[in-house]
Amino acid sequence: MNKRRCTSLLLAGLLMLPLAACGKKDPGEASSPPPPEPTVSVIVPVEPEPEPEFPYYNPLTGEGLYDDISEKRPIAVMFNNLRKALPQIGVGQADVIYEIVAEGGITRMMGVFQDLEGVGDLGSIRSARDYYVSLALGHDAIYIHAGGSPQAYEAFSKWGVTHIDFVNGPYGNMCWRDPDRRKTAGLEHSLLTSSEKVLEQMPSRFTLEHKEGFAVGWAFDKEPPAGEKQQVSQLTVPFSKYKTGHFTYDSPQNRYLIEQHIDGADEPYVDGRTGEAVAVSNVLVLFTDVGVIKGDDKGRMEVRTTGTGDGLLLRDGALYEITWQRDKRTDCYSFLDKAGKEIPLNVGPSYINIVSAKAEVTWEPSQDVQTAPDKSVS
Repeated sequence: MNKRRCTSLLLAGLLMLPLAACGKKDPGEASSPPPPEPTVSVIVPVEPEPEPEFPYYNPLTGEGLYDDISEKRPIAVMFNNLRKALPQIGVGQADVIYEIVAEGGITRMMGVFQDLEGVGDLGSIRSARDYYVSLALGHDAIYIHAGGSPQAYEAFSKWGVTHIDFVNGPYGNMCWRDPDRRKTAGLEHSLLTSSEKVLEQMPSRFTLEHKEGFAVGWAFDKEPPAGEKQQVSQLTVPFSKYKTGHFTYDSPQNRYLIEQHIDGADEPYVDGRTGEAVAVSNVLVLFTDVGVIKGDDKGRMEVRTTGTGDGLLLRDGALYEITWQRDKRTDCYSFLDKAGKEIPLNVGPSYINIVSAKAEVTWEPSQDVQTAPDKSVS
C-alpha cells in the first residue's frame, strides 16, 4: 500500500472525530423547552343586563318607577303657540301634549305632567278654552291657565274643574312676566311660572290625590301591536292655514321628532329651557267635529271631545288605523284597534292631535318599504 495514501486516510479519520463529538449532546447540558401549545381563544357571549324590575309605573307613559305616583293628580298647563312667542318652556318634559286649533287658525297646547317635581320653568301660559277644560277634567288634573273664553269660564263653573287662573285669581306670586319675552313678544305672551312656585304655593284647599276608582286606563307595551299597519317615515297634520305639524320618525331613538310649519315658516319644536328637540314615543291623530261657534264675535271654536271617532296611531315607525272613544267628560280617551280592542301605546310620552274630520292628514312610507308613494285621510 502506498504509505502516503495510508497517512492521508489516517489524518482524515482523525479530523472527523471532533466533528462527530460536536454532534453529540453533552449529558450536563439543559434541554431546550418544547414549543408552546397554540392558544385557542374561546369567546364567551356576554349576557345583556336585565332590565330593572320596577314596582310602579307612570300611568301616562308606562315608564317604570320606584315610587308610586299614580295616585297624584297631574298638572295640566296651557301653552301658547303663537310663532312670536316660541319656543315654549318646559314642554319637553310633559308626559302628554294635546294640540287643538283655536280662533284665527292658531293652536294651543296643553301639556299634562303626572309629576311636576323638578320640571322647572313653564310657559308662556295662555288662556283656557272649554274643550281643553274638558280634557283636563278627564285626567282629573289641576289646570293652569291665564284667563279664558266665556265658554271656558262657564265650564269651570258647571263642571267643578280645579284650576289656577293667573289672570282672574289670587295667584300673582305663582307667576311672573319675563322681561325679554315682554320686549320681543309682547305683554300677553310673556307670562311664566315654575314647578317650584306651583308646588310650594299650591292652595291647601285643593285635593292633590285622585278619588278612589280613578284610572287613566291606557295600556302600554314596548312590543308593537299585531294587526294591519303601514311603515311610515313622516306624518303631516294640518290644523289650519296658520299651522301644520310634521312628525318624523327617528329610528335610532325609536321616537318622533316634531316640526311646525307655523305662520309661513318651518320651526323645529324645541324646549326653550333646554334647547333640545321635543321627541315623543306615540303620535295620535283624533278626528272629530270642529267648527266656529255660531254668533261668537271672536270666531272661537267648538270641538267635540266625547263620543267616538276615527283616528291614527303612529309608533315604532308604523301607522295604525284606530278609533277613539270617550263616553263622558270625566273619562280619558280610549284607543281601540279595528276589532274594538284596546291598542297599546309605546312606552314613553305621547302627542295627541285633535283635528277636524275634514283635515287632510298625509304620510310618507318608509323608503325600505314598497308601498304607494303617499296616503291620506280626510
